Amino acid sequence: MSGDGRDAVMTGTHGGRIEVPLWRRMSGRDPGEPHRVATPLELLSDLCFVIAVAQASTALHHALSEGHAGAGVLGYAMVFFAIWWAWMNFTWFASAYDTDDVAYRLLILVQMAGVLVLAAGVPRAFQERDFVLVTIGYAIMRVALILLWLRAAQEHQEGRRSALRYAFGVAVVQAGWIARLALPERLWLGAFLVMVLAELVVPVWAERFWSTTWHPHHIAERYGLFTIIVLGESLLAATVAVQTGLERRIEAAPLLSTALSGMVIVFAMWWLYYSRPAHLLLTSNRAAFPWGYGHYLIFSSAAAIGAGLAVNVDAHTHVAHLGPLGAGAAVAVPVAAFLASLWLVHVRPHRPGPLLNAAYLTGAAAVLLTPLTGLALPLTAAVMIVLVLIC
Repeated sequence: MSGDGRDAVMTGTHGGRIEVPLWRRMSGRDPGEPHRVATPLELLSDLCFVIAVAQASTALHHALSEGHAGAGVLGYAMVFFAIWWAWMNFTWFASAYDTDDVAYRLLILVQMAGVLVLAAGVPRAFQERDFVLVTIGYAIMRVALILLWLRAAQEHQEGRRSALRYAFGVAVVQAGWIARLALPERLWLGAFLVMVLAELVVPVWAERFWSTTWHPHHIAERYGLFTIIVLGESLLAATVAVQTGLERRIEAAPLLSTALSGMVIVFAMWWLYYSRPAHLLLTSNRAAFPWGYGHYLIFSSAAAIGAGLAVNVDAHTHVAHLGPLGAGAAVAVPVAAFLASLWLVHVRPHRPGPLLNAAYLTGAAAVLLTPLTGLALPLTAAVMIVLVLIC
């Protein structure tokens, strides 16, 4: 239980109804609070984020199938950064300052609305390079976060300096994102990279003199749940792709191979992610920053698997404008990226032995070679099974 008795109030009932106060002082959660788990509101918010992830994955699928791999991957990386960064900022804030009062819930509702606006703008961003709606949705989310940090600064004096830095930094960077829309299109990529760097610097700067009271077990659970969500989105994309294949009267053998291989690959990814307890790594900001930031690669590659599986179905029905090598790479590349980033962020910090380190890197390299064989999906699934057995 936290020191201000928050959990007692949160779980208190009146006539069989859980009481939610209009306002409760945002004093900061206890980082050692026992039994700290994800809240129903966080899970509901995650559902909005996964809609945006699904839109990005679908747009990547269409871009790859149409033979626009370079533009598709770039657009996916840019859109996914906005989704991931907003989710991550909310997750760490909530771990330290979730008060679960009416005012807090309403601001999270505003953030959820922003996610849905962003998701609605994803197709236009991919097809027309029009990022206006994506930027508006992102701005709505950031305004909600700024107000949350200002509230924390007002009510939690010990963390006031850090909270004000967060609010100021987020506001300035958001102004930069809006200003980016006025730049010529040829400057957008450079401006995007500058703004990404600015976003990444804000938490480092804000936490320099005071560390927010995030909860290691809570953070580890939140990241683990989001990993499951993006893997689930890949399974959904694969299911839709199989359904489309049936409607196009694709032969049973390649369709069955795609479905079974995809399921094995995703299941193995889940198994490998949960093979190491993440909360043991979250001992300080110095350890938490690379772990948290590195999950961009883990999340984005996991979500891209579904797009790759859908591309393989398109290739079998001769809808995709790419050959077997490109179709195989559509799955092999994100799987290899997942293995490499998982090793770098989630496995290597546990200081495993040389055999385990070699297994992950060799596995990633082997997956990258599978498109050259003509049996990319079954061989990738086989490599993942071997890694599960070893790791």
